[in-house]
Amino acid sequence: MIPELEVAQKKQNRNLGLRRPAWLKVKFKWGEDFQKVEGILKKWSLHTVCQEAICPNISECYNQQIATFLILGDVCTRNCSFCGVKKGKPLRIDFQEPEKVAQAVKELGLKYVVITSVTRDDLPDGGATIFANTVQAIKKISPEIKVEVLIPDLKGSRKALEIVINASPDVLGHNLETIPRLYAQVRPGANYERSLSILSWAKKFSSSLITKSGLMVGLGENKSEILSVMDDLYKVECDLLTIGQYLPPTQLNYPVKRYYLPEEFNEFIFEGKKRGFKWIESGPLVRSSFHAYTQWQKLQLSHPYGS
Repeated sequence: MIPELEVAQKKQNRNLGLRRPAWLKVKFKWGEDFQKVEGILKKWSLHTVCQEAICPNISECYNQQIATFLILGDVCTRNCSFCGVKKGKPLRIDFQEPEKVAQAVKELGLKYVVITSVTRDDLPDGGATIFANTVQAIKKISPEIKVEVLIPDLKGSRKALEIVINASPDVLGHNLETIPRLYAQVRPGANYERSLSILSWAKKFSSSLITKSGLMVGLGENKSEILSVMDDLYKVECDLLTIGQYLPPTQLNYPVKRYYLPEEFNEFIFEGKKRGFKWIESGPLVRSSFHAYTQWQKLQLSHPYGS
């Protein structure tokens, strides 16, 4: 799997003839901790979005014994053109998966865990129950472990969302990913207003719950459209926002239209602070779950939990 990641990332550079800038070049490093994470994941037959989505930060995270668990299988029912996760007919649910994730968390000694999933439109609750069971299984190991869930849109079901929230995750994330104009091209099956509503409803269910969203840039949007999305997110009281450069996982994915300069990502931080977000993480290699624990810690320092 890992050599394939390197090959896939080299192929990215040839999309539209754009050369990948120096600040986006990442070297893979194989250390003992990397191997330990891979071994534990294999032992419990678990997936991570790090591998399935061909994330450029995988070696840094694995070498720090950090991983974002991908539950509900590794096959998605949707066909987002930016994503490297497999698409098609998913396998049956593994109802033991929550316990497997919890055991992996225990063996890795994690203090902060990120749980995400493929989209499961084939399930009545969109996978909400498995999300809830996973959060609860981890909290049984230690109530001190912080759990962040990065959920799909659950087909816009408030009932499904409430199932997840009732499990008491510490952070609930749902990524808007891009601007409304590009949804039909890069997120077929998704709906901008529906995704925004997920974050709005989450705050109404639990005003103290930290909510989070993420955006990719370089898909063909302009800066005014990005700022408009930031305005929309602030209106629904989204606490934490991440913005990173879109990097196509393979040549078959949606082509990158533009590489943003590091200085431009700093501008987004300025705009986010100006709007009043509790925390904004913006940079070329920023992903919604990259440095998630650090983001949470920084948010606590500036806005104590529940305030």
